[in-house]
Amino acid sequence: MCGFVGITGLQDAAAATSLALQAVQHRGQDAAGIGVWNGGYVRVHKDEGMVAVAIPPQVLAELEGTSAIGHVRYPTAGTGTRLDAQPFMTRRPTMILAHNGNVTNVPEIEARLKRRGISLTSRCDAEPILAVLGDELLKIRPVGFTEEDVVEAVAATHRRVRGAYSVVAILEVAGRETMVAFRDPHSIRPGVYGQGPDGAWAAVSETVSLDVLGFTHTGDIPPGCVMFFRRGEEPVTREVTPRPVHHCIFEDIYFARPDSVMEGKRVNAQRWSLGERLAEEWKAKGFEADVVVAVPDTSRPAAKAMAERLGIKNREGFIKNRYSGRTFIMPNQKAREAAHRLKLNPISEVFEGQRVVIVDDSIVRGTTMRRIVQMVQALNPKAVHVAIFSPAVRHPCFYGIDMPSEQELVAAQHSPEVLEAALAERFGADSVTFLSTPGLGQVAGRNICDACFTGRYPVPVSASEKQHIETDRRGA
Repeated sequence: MCGFVGITGLQDAAAATSLALQAVQHRGQDAAGIGVWNGGYVRVHKDEGMVAVAIPPQVLAELEGTSAIGHVRYPTAGTGTRLDAQPFMTRRPTMILAHNGNVTNVPEIEARLKRRGISLTSRCDAEPILAVLGDELLKIRPVGFTEEDVVEAVAATHRRVRGAYSVVAILEVAGRETMVAFRDPHSIRPGVYGQGPDGAWAAVSETVSLDVLGFTHTGDIPPGCVMFFRRGEEPVTREVTPRPVHHCIFEDIYFARPDSVMEGKRVNAQRWSLGERLAEEWKAKGFEADVVVAVPDTSRPAAKAMAERLGIKNREGFIKNRYSGRTFIMPNQKAREAAHRLKLNPISEVFEGQRVVIVDDSIVRGTTMRRIVQMVQALNPKAVHVAIFSPAVRHPCFYGIDMPSEQELVAAQHSPEVLEAALAERFGADSVTFLSTPGLGQVAGRNICDACFTGRYPVPVSASEKQHIETDRRGA
């Protein structure tokens, strides 16, 4: 999972990009980079670490240009090192590019590029997108690209590049400095744009980047389209490869900031509605409780909504260590178990003698929830129920969220009929309840990617592609 920022039409575009990247720092902490366009000259700086470390003030001051692209990275392909950090650039044609997502057919793309004498220099899947887009442009003409040329090249990129990707690039189009943005035909990964002062434009992963810049959120990058942004002009939108939208619902459940707006909906409101639906399904099982407690931070809106719908207390029961990382993406079990001891500390009086509902967004490997239930059981509650405001994660994601292989997913080890009872026994809880798939659909609608729950992948992924991605992740 990653986050991108593209800005055009600002005198100090790099400084604004750095600020906007910090608003989406939650989307990647391994590496960060900024590339600038200055009258046709380009410069890229990227390094390991979070934005303030990877792009220190003395470097930022040297990144001059009126257009810039920035990126924060958590690797779902390649490594978290500087070699695989984004953005990437090419001199022929001159272009800077970054993306968020996961390309599923990298070996196929790489083999075809080699036959054309083009070699990749990294394991990051942004570089194949850049190479394909550049290759398709050069097939049309060597210089002087028109908007029609870019439309044709993006259409060819859609045909050659499979998976999920939201892309922002800077190049010269029709003789002018232009920011170009497009998504995969199904628009699985997010991408929004907005207008700033003095005719500037930005295309970003989440609206919170627009908020921090003082830009007005104008809309989502449309599915199957390419957009052209230039200072002081209205953006031009051209249809390329129209397909049904399949927005990643795990963005709404877990990854995006709650104050972001995605596909026209506030993420916080989505999580609240999921909590309300979960309350109805939990209550229908005949359970009763005294208090609802969220596992911070993502679960707070759902927990508050569930408590309100059930008519019981909602309390803060866990204090989170802000400096611990996400545990399900840590490299091995020993590291994850050590992190759990740092991640949360319970407030004993919230749990003692109470029938407690612990609300969380998802269960992946199950290690975190087992540890949480053990901590709570040591505080002498009357009962401990676990409620999850998403269905069970039974399948890995190949579209940009680094979920483990199916063999490591705890829900995949049990049939749907016995899953909740089996996990309750495994965790030491009185019950486990997942939001049903129909319940998710009632809240989120039909235009979603829910492959991690259902195994229905909107872009087919072959066995060899799955094997390549899983092997690459193990080596990352």
